[in-house]
Amino acid sequence: MTARGDRILGLALLVLAVAYGWAAQQWPAPFGGHEAVGPETFPTILSVVLALSSCYLIAKPDPDAHWPWGRTAIELVMAVGILVVYALVLEPLGFIPATTVAVGTLCWRMGAGPKGAFITGLVSAVVVFFLFNNLLELSLPAGLLAFE
Repeated sequence: MTARGDRILGLALLVLAVAYGWAAQQWPAPFGGHEAVGPETFPTILSVVLALSSCYLIAKPDPDAHWPWGRTAIELVMAVGILVVYALVLEPLGFIPATTVAVGTLCWRMGAGPKGAFITGLVSAVVVFFLFNNLLELSLPAGLLAFE
């Protein structure tokens, strides 16, 4: 990919960042009024980081960039596919099961052994769930683990 390709990718990611940030701002304020940290905080931070990264890619493209081919390209497509499936099953399955499978599968595809990869997925899912639900008071979907 040339500098032109980097700029096109940067522009596409900038459009995505703006759309993502705008969508995050459309979420209703939590019950009881608007707080400093609400459900839109994390997606907004992600959209700002993506926008800044996109602007850097547009301003300073890599002149020697080359897209990977073969096995590496297949692994990248699989990683994107895993993340798309993760987004689709996050709410019905819940954060912990979906994140365990997604992180475990990605770790395994990056070379970790299956047992260690899925233990890493489970530990990271539980820790992040605890941090968001208890410390930041931002609820994540419980899905299959919901107690009603």
